[in-house]
Amino acid sequence: MSNKNSTQKNWTSWHHILHKEILGNKTLIPDGANLLIAVSGGQDSMALLNLINDMKKKHNWVVNVWHGDHQWHEKSEKYALELKSYCNKKNITFFSDQGDKKTISSEEKARDWRYKKLSERANQLFVANQKEIDIYLLTGHTNTDNAETFLLNLARGSNYAGLSYIDKKRLLEDHIYLIRPLLIFSREDTKKFCQLQNIPIWEDPTNYDLTIKRNLVRGKIIPILENIYPGCSKRINSFAEKMSNYKNEQNDLSKLAFLSCEDETGVKRELLNSLCIEARCTILNTFLRKDCRKQLSSKNITHLASSIFEKDRGQINLPDGLQIIWNKDYINLEKN
Repeated sequence: MSNKNSTQKNWTSWHHILHKEILGNKTLIPDGANLLIAVSGGQDSMALLNLINDMKKKHNWVVNVWHGDHQWHEKSEKYALELKSYCNKKNITFFSDQGDKKTISSEEKARDWRYKKLSERANQLFVANQKEIDIYLLTGHTNTDNAETFLLNLARGSNYAGLSYIDKKRLLEDHIYLIRPLLIFSREDTKKFCQLQNIPIWEDPTNYDLTIKRNLVRGKIIPILENIYPGCSKRINSFAEKMSNYKNEQNDLSKLAFLSCEDETGVKRELLNSLCIEARCTILNTFLRKDCRKQLSSKNITHLASSIFEKDRGQINLPDGLQIIWNKDYINLEKN
């Protein structure tokens, strides 16, 4: 049987949905792109790998796989070798890195390590490609991950930006994009797809460790919420998407508001102080982002806005060696 016929035979509704998404957004994963897929071996990343690999000829994609071995369990090396063998049988270039479990012992450290290694591999691919084609890093995040992230950020006390929908595409660094194609699917979708296609899964046993916050939300909290309010995960995702739209709207409006408050001398203090505290914080944040690389916390921005409102004159030190200075009429940012 030819590869073309084999592909058609294995074409599912999930293939159709993802293919339609890609055709509808030509910049998400453009034709001829060089792809590096992050594959843990779990159901989400294995579904992503097979979906993308099945449709690569339709888009002239070059598919590569990267696997990060955290060394968190005794079978991690065995899993990495079996995943490598699986990719070799499909003629997919396979890369892997092994971490030190002592230095990547937490969720945050492990995530930072993965993206660091992924970026390193992506840069190697970019340099090796004489055509200098952009590299697209693909991860298997689903809308279930988005619901989990929303609940975690909500519990932490995040602002509306932290409650926004996970970006489908963002620029990590020059020539490297991070893409999350499976946000149109749930974990239940990826599970059914892998079962239907008889795709092997290498499930990390640490995913069942409920001392890890995300595992607790996934394994206990969301199932309880779904039992109380069936379909709540989809509604959480819908709300997170609305928050993303709200964030984008706020960013655009804050730029316009900032321009009305600024002239060649600085930010007009009297005009700024005529606004509500929330608007003052948003405009000050827009003002500071121009030169201050490290974003101030919501608490610090509120303190700054209150100080400028209450005192006719003052100065406060900021990160990156900057200082915000104000008098009765104007607010300015200077090098300390």
